[in-house]
Amino acid sequence: MTTSSADPQDPRDGAESTRSLLDDMARGDPAERLRLVDLLADLQQSAFGMLLFIGVLPSFIPIPGVAGGISGPLVMLVGAQLLLGLRKPWLPRFIAIRGPARHSVVRFRDVLAKPLRWLEKVVRPRWPAMLDSRLASAFTGLLLLLLGVLLALPIPFTNYLFGLLLLVYVFALLERDGMLLLGAWILGIVAIVVFGVSLKELAQVALHSVDKLF
Repeated sequence: MTTSSADPQDPRDGAESTRSLLDDMARGDPAERLRLVDLLADLQQSAFGMLLFIGVLPSFIPIPGVAGGISGPLVMLVGAQLLLGLRKPWLPRFIAIRGPARHSVVRFRDVLAKPLRWLEKVVRPRWPAMLDSRLASAFTGLLLLLLGVLLALPIPFTNYLFGLLLLVYVFALLERDGMLLLGAWILGIVAIVVFGVSLKELAQVALHSVDKLF
């Protein structure tokens, strides 16, 4: 995939807007299947954001169990690499040669058309330390790793919720917006705490029920 050239006056320093990336991905034969290795090849600072975006897409599949089972491990892969401090995404070959069908990207882009127009008005490159700091990247990775675990769990009706939350991380990474990333941190921490406590209580109830049976 060839990405559109960056505006020399654009403060993104090589990163492209979310809308321009989606437009590039949508251009071509709708039946073609995009390969992750091609999608990431021309990207620089936004490569992790693009990989996370591809990982989040399956979470919107309206099939219980399938959405989280596909998206969760992909989100965990992105989180683990950020946590380890990798500067560029690494993918095993069997994943690198796979990717979404172009028509799925077109449909997703069309659904997001209005939010993306609003996004471009309020989101911009700022607070670069939130994205470039080794410690900040590791913390982002930790939160993504935990959110990926929660997404992978068969918790009913949560794949859309986690998918929307993870899109905030996607936009922050693609748009190089450290302020938005801070907001994503807060939302992520709240989700992890709330669902973590709920899962702990459910586990205790289950163990108590098992004790009663035996």
